[in-house]
Amino acid sequence: MQNLYIHNTLLGKKEQFIPLDQNHIKIYACGPTVYNFAHIGNARMAVVFDTFVRLLRFLYPKVTYVSNITDIDDKIIEAANQQKVPFNEITEKYADIYNKDMAKLGVAIPDVQPKATEYIKEMIELIVDLVNKGHAYEKEDHVLFHVPSYPNYGLLSKRNREEQIAGSRVEVAPFKKDPADFVLWKPSSDNQPGWDSPWGYGRPGWHTECSAMSEKTLGLPFDIHGGGRDLQFPHHENEIAQSCCSSSDINDPNSYANYWMHNGFVTVNNEKMSKSLNNILLVDDLIKETSGEVLRLALLSSHYRQGLDWNDKILHQAKKLLDKLYRTLLELDNIDISNNDMQKPPKEIIDALCDDLNTPQVMSELNVLIKDLTKKSESEKKAIKKSLISTGKILGILEENPNDWFKKGATNSEKVEALIQSRNKAREEKNFDLADSIREELLSIGVEIEDKPSGTTWKTL
Repeated sequence: MQNLYIHNTLLGKKEQFIPLDQNHIKIYACGPTVYNFAHIGNARMAVVFDTFVRLLRFLYPKVTYVSNITDIDDKIIEAANQQKVPFNEITEKYADIYNKDMAKLGVAIPDVQPKATEYIKEMIELIVDLVNKGHAYEKEDHVLFHVPSYPNYGLLSKRNREEQIAGSRVEVAPFKKDPADFVLWKPSSDNQPGWDSPWGYGRPGWHTECSAMSEKTLGLPFDIHGGGRDLQFPHHENEIAQSCCSSSDINDPNSYANYWMHNGFVTVNNEKMSKSLNNILLVDDLIKETSGEVLRLALLSSHYRQGLDWNDKILHQAKKLLDKLYRTLLELDNIDISNNDMQKPPKEIIDALCDDLNTPQVMSELNVLIKDLTKKSESEKKAIKKSLISTGKILGILEENPNDWFKKGATNSEKVEALIQSRNKAREEKNFDLADSIREELLSIGVEIEDKPSGTTWKTL
């Protein structure tokens, strides 16, 4: 079996992936908090881990992928109050929009997509256990995790004591035993959503949610935990602390999740996305202007662990490569292959994918694969077509009909087809001046044509 190497954030290095059970890989990735439209940074996480799961499914017989929906959070409550609607009306609306937007990028819904509000019982049980074991305490209707009770705290993020406190993102309330302690349960007022608990009417802290959902859906330990780099601290650090102090081994961080993977941030023209800069790019807007496959490939154009600067250049490059790949498939249209005739991608591409999901290298290998197509034999062309399709299944691209791909975006396809027929008739009648003028007319409306033995094809520029 092909060896897979991933960069394990917990150890800070790339290492060979050794499954807990090679017959069933279990992976969890933290999903969105649904109170608004998803932005391109949210989409990067979804696309990266969708691609990685596709690779895992290629390598292993069974994969269970869990990615949650956070549907109870202070930001959600704030949005609901501003719009004067129940909080679940907000979450149901934006969870549905999120899944539809991601589907347009080729992202499949995870095998399990738990919603936090469906696991309140499990969260309360987790908190009760932490209190009973002396790792958590109740104070002023709050329940807090006592960070000094977990000796390995900071191992994932590599933060020292001062950095933990400075970057903990939690309010330093006067009732905390330690400044780094974080909330497991908080009280809710009468006009806030909440649930009955041993500590009164309230709601869970954000970190509590994923510990409970991952254990319930996958069991402990599981193979891989992933998410955006912004979650590394404090969210993922807190998950490890909670779970290792409750259901797992307090002395072994791997007893919760065996490997940790984090994707890098997305910037826009070298600036961080923010409301103040008015540069937050929503998938719902981008998909109206650009093909989902182009957006997906652009998100994979940089190595997932590195930062990705979103700009017109990467979109142009992604479109250019996809055009080349679809053009190749169009030229190989007369070569028949069946599903039973499929083969795995070339060794160079699999090696790149198995080298910590090195998608930039995969794109380089694809360019090599389709080079000098006219010089290839029929058997070589058949192998290229099979390789393109099988690679596309892992990358989540090349899922459209090549003819439709080049026609996409045309303002009036009936008009284009009519002009092509008129041009063909002019050529048959040897009226080449008219044929040339029709070609120029097509170019003027953004359509390029190509004459082949099988007929005339066209694409939008």
